[in-house]
Amino acid sequence: MRIVIADPSAFTPPYDHELAAALARAGAEVELVTSRFRFGMAPEPEGYTRSELFYPLSSRLFRRSRLRLPLKLCEHPLGMASLRRRRPDVLHLQWLGLPELDRFLLPRRTPLVFTAHNLVPRRKMGKRKLWPKLLSRFDAVIVHSDRGRRTLIELGVPRERLHIVPHPIIRSDPPRSDDGHTLLCLGLIRSYKGLGDAIKVAKRLGDARLLVAGDEMEPVEPYRAQAGEIAEWRLGYLSDAEVDQALGESTLSLFPYRPGIDQSGALLRSLGAGVPVVTYDVGGLAEPVRRFGAGAVVPPGDIEAMTEAVRTLLDDTGALARARAGALTARETLTWDAAATSHLDIYKSLLG
Repeated sequence: MRIVIADPSAFTPPYDHELAAALARAGAEVELVTSRFRFGMAPEPEGYTRSELFYPLSSRLFRRSRLRLPLKLCEHPLGMASLRRRRPDVLHLQWLGLPELDRFLLPRRTPLVFTAHNLVPRRKMGKRKLWPKLLSRFDAVIVHSDRGRRTLIELGVPRERLHIVPHPIIRSDPPRSDDGHTLLCLGLIRSYKGLGDAIKVAKRLGDARLLVAGDEMEPVEPYRAQAGEIAEWRLGYLSDAEVDQALGESTLSLFPYRPGIDQSGALLRSLGAGVPVVTYDVGGLAEPVRRFGAGAVVPPGDIEAMTEAVRTLLDDTGALARARAGALTARETLTWDAAATSHLDIYKSLLG
């Protein structure tokens, strides 16, 4: 079976790499079609090929400058034309580069699969009619949680096209050096991730240290002023070694996210390092935490509940040990090979 996985804007190179490699180990012929990753080195292919068809100029000339967008708009149809010429057995898109255009540029003769990592992209929230129409172009839509499936059914996506494949875990074993009261906020700094709530939680605890590790997608000065001396900031695009160092120093990871996301790679990365999680109950974030007892889940926006859940885990060594064991069990269960098997079953169902 020949599979093309497409991530035009290279939003998630680690996820793309792990899935492509797992599919290749399962016997599929896999090509990852993407663009140059603008913030570091992409993983080297393992058993699959990678083609950087998209955005040959804008991905090299710019990082996050707004000047990139007009050039990207011009380059996008060319990349989609090259993608259409691939003619695989199944084309699986992880992300859509320009959703408004992609509705018309997607191939029409190839079985199409889409993974809805974000249930409704936040920049498209005002265009809710667009999203169901766009998803109707796909023969199968993958979500990472039961809540994600219910959300898309409510948006009008046919139930029979929706498939749940839990987000696999990238495992790591960083040396443990946490001091027993370090809280981690990991990943890109965006408004929907609720960093302000995490700061409030850390300040209410009184003796907690907050470690913020990730690249800034919005100004961080207001957060710095809010946090004062309780936070350490490791900003910029972090290498795998730097992420592992932060995870090794952390007692718990916090995810006070706003609604709109199905699952978080940073959350799964935390569990993969054996770091328990305290999260708001939004999207599918709670599902692996509850399933494996890998931390605590609290109502969305409830800062007091998150504070108490964190305090309980920090003060009760038995509860913390059980949560760590749950995180390790999660990473042994939510493997990339298991996800590849589920994906291949979906692909085969489309081919008859």
